[in-house]
Amino acid sequence: MQARVHWQGEVSFRAESGTGHSVVMDGPPDHGGLDRGPRPMELLLMGMGGCASFDVMTMLKKSRQQVTHCEAVLDAERADAVPAVFTKIHVHFIVEGIGLNEAHVKRAVMLSAEKYCSASIMLQAGGVEITHSYEVLETPG
Repeated sequence: MQARVHWQGEVSFRAESGTGHSVVMDGPPDHGGLDRGPRPMELLLMGMGGCASFDVMTMLKKSRQQVTHCEAVLDAERADAVPAVFTKIHVHFIVEGIGLNEAHVKRAVMLSAEKYCSASIMLQAGGVEITHSYEVLETPG
């Protein structure tokens, strides 16, 4: 896996993945940023949420669950000192579908957290306390 990060001036950068996708990162205005993109630490948090969501949805699809909506809401705390690393992250999954089996959702969230989500497991190894919760909703109609 590879990536390149290109300086765009001030504290703005364009990051490009090895697969050719790119995203602009920027700093806050009080640090010279123009607020043209997410902060690098926000991308790290979003990446973890994407990794965990990928796992959960893959497992639910394999267990033939009829998911109509899945959302991961992440809430993170950072250290007050430099480096301002993540200290706690809570991931709350909202899974909606038709006749979902709650046991399948619970298992998917647990397996992602404990076995499959590389980003989450890497952050935990670095001392970040990561917790998970979920709710299962029935699609109306």
